[in-house]
Amino acid sequence: MSRTVSLSSPDGLTVTLRLPPADGSIGMPQFIAFGLSEASDAPFIERASRINGMDDAVASAVLLPTGGMGFFGWPAICGHRSGRDFVLGFCNWTAEESEGRLALAATDTVARMSLRLTLSAHKGGVVSSQVCLTNDGDVPYQLDRCMAGSFPTLAEDATVESFTGMWGREFQTRREKLGTGIWLQENRRGRTSHDRFPMLFVESANQRFGVALGFSGNHQIVIDRCDDGRRLVHMGELFEPGEMLLDPGESYLSPLAYAGADSAAFHSFVRQELITWPGDVMTPRPVTLNTWEGNYFDHKVASLKDQASKAAELGIERFVLDDGWFARRDDDTTSLGDWDIDTTKYPDGLAPLVDHVTSLGMEFGLWFEPEMVNPTSRLFETHPEWVLQVEGRPLRLSRHQLVLDLTRSEVADYLFAKIDSLLSSHDISYIKWDMNRDLTHVGGRDGKAATARQMRALYGLMDRIRRAHPKVEIESCASGGGRVDYGVLKYTHRVWTSDCTDALERLEIQHGASKFFPPELLGAHVSASPNHQTGRQLSLSFRSLVAMAYHFGVELNPLNMTLPEQDELAQFIALHKRLRKLLHALGTQFRLDPVDGRYVWGAASAERIAVIVAQGSQMVGEQPAPLRLPTHITQFGGRWRIADRTPQQPDFIRISEGQSDLLAGKIDFSLVSLTSAGLPLPMLRPESALLIELEPTTGDPDHG
Repeated sequence: MSRTVSLSSPDGLTVTLRLPPADGSIGMPQFIAFGLSEASDAPFIERASRINGMDDAVASAVLLPTGGMGFFGWPAICGHRSGRDFVLGFCNWTAEESEGRLALAATDTVARMSLRLTLSAHKGGVVSSQVCLTNDGDVPYQLDRCMAGSFPTLAEDATVESFTGMWGREFQTRREKLGTGIWLQENRRGRTSHDRFPMLFVESANQRFGVALGFSGNHQIVIDRCDDGRRLVHMGELFEPGEMLLDPGESYLSPLAYAGADSAAFHSFVRQELITWPGDVMTPRPVTLNTWEGNYFDHKVASLKDQASKAAELGIERFVLDDGWFARRDDDTTSLGDWDIDTTKYPDGLAPLVDHVTSLGMEFGLWFEPEMVNPTSRLFETHPEWVLQVEGRPLRLSRHQLVLDLTRSEVADYLFAKIDSLLSSHDISYIKWDMNRDLTHVGGRDGKAATARQMRALYGLMDRIRRAHPKVEIESCASGGGRVDYGVLKYTHRVWTSDCTDALERLEIQHGASKFFPPELLGAHVSASPNHQTGRQLSLSFRSLVAMAYHFGVELNPLNMTLPEQDELAQFIALHKRLRKLLHALGTQFRLDPVDGRYVWGAASAERIAVIVAQGSQMVGEQPAPLRLPTHITQFGGRWRIADRTPQQPDFIRISEGQSDLLAGKIDFSLVSLTSAGLPLPMLRPESALLIELEPTTGDPDHG
């Protein structure tokens, strides 16, 4: 007799599965229900076999389907034992149900493999799936594919919202209608990548949910159409040829695949469970100055001290020394891997600069790129065998870099010792961990593909540093947003959203990234004008407001600013500090899809609502649509008014007397009306922005 099991995440998704009968019947758990408020006691009626199908009916919408049972779709698990045992059929299913966890296990006595599936309910309304596959045979098993999880859609008609891009233009949103074939995304860059992020949303008429893979290496996402029109979304690691060979008794443990109803669920999960903060509490995110665009490789101690002093005057709270501080590092062609302080630039070491920064009340951070080595370095000259390489193939450079083989214990020990020494001898509270090239020819010491091992070794090194220095925070940077995912966030505390600091480009980048990542984790800096990547000139107001709601920072030399510019920047920093509790974890975030070049985002509480409106390109419409807010914001109710605006004189094209009164707070309105009627704000000029703050007109925000 079959058994029905269910897992529900509080206020989130429900997964209900029917296990194959415990009489030795072969099969995989079949989805009965998946989604919000799905009944765990949904009826199950076995369907008839398909025309020209097997005599016995074969379920199609199952968790991690395998071939060989009359299922002719895309198999989520497959492999072989030297060409044999290529058919997998699991039976004798057991289930262990506990609070927030469902563990399913089965065996294949013919192929001599055992399978364990763990479904977990997480805080915030997210459900995860993880697979452990074990070789019970006496000879190796070649695992070609093993997805971490499968999630079903309810309807045939569905749209996928995915994210693509390139260096400097990450998280570009794409929407496409799913057809009758397979939708496939594969990433082979050895890191999350700028163009194929392991996360997406699937939407149909009656269902919308997102999925994300908690892994930073090669991945595979497949959306397969079942024979009844439903679809299965599979996510997992992508193996190189021959990479995952399981010896007798050896197991493969997949990354975690996550599913959530919406952005709010993912944000809540990341905040409450994924991120581990020093002291277990997130402190207000420090306003950061990063020295890269202000100095590049030109490090002068006196100037850096003066920059730090000016930064403190402006209200900046963290000073991060970027690339160029170690020996012979005058450009990007040399010295990566050595990690010895440059005694020419720093004759007395880093201590004088670190001590100066901390004496000003700021934190000190330091840039590293531990995974890479330049051929022109003492490390490579001494240990050329320490890099990832394939025998007989040329070493392929990217950005004058090769990749260190972290799977070799001596390499990991060397890097740990270098980083540990600097952290132990200086008051450093922050690491900017960079990674500036894709992985190719990822061969290990044994000559076999090592992409999967390399990523797990990286996690191990990060974890080792975290354990040795639990008060130090780590930022994940990989040519900007090339490694932004739920795998690396288990070991880090912030991501550098993009190397492009152009505020106009950042509108779409940050809009896309914030669908899966809380704003306080996304680094967003005010940089110089003209911008160093695009040459575009933008107002300080626009640059500051575009960065305002995120992990706010500065990417310039403050000594190069005029006094009026310094005063203006100090005002924006003070504004961010006043609002960051609302804009970050305390508030209820929202973002609207851009319309006619206008982006809208912000956060709300019962006491205050902050709304940022930024006009990117020129509007086509004669007038902007009224500003409407989503229902989860307007449900605070009551009558409200505009209490403040920044800047005081926004760059409007034209404004009416009534609009002036509205912005001056002379007109109040029902908050609920903003869902439908909205606020008729004036049209902003292209490349300008406005922050408006709303407050209740009485002490009781729930009145009326």
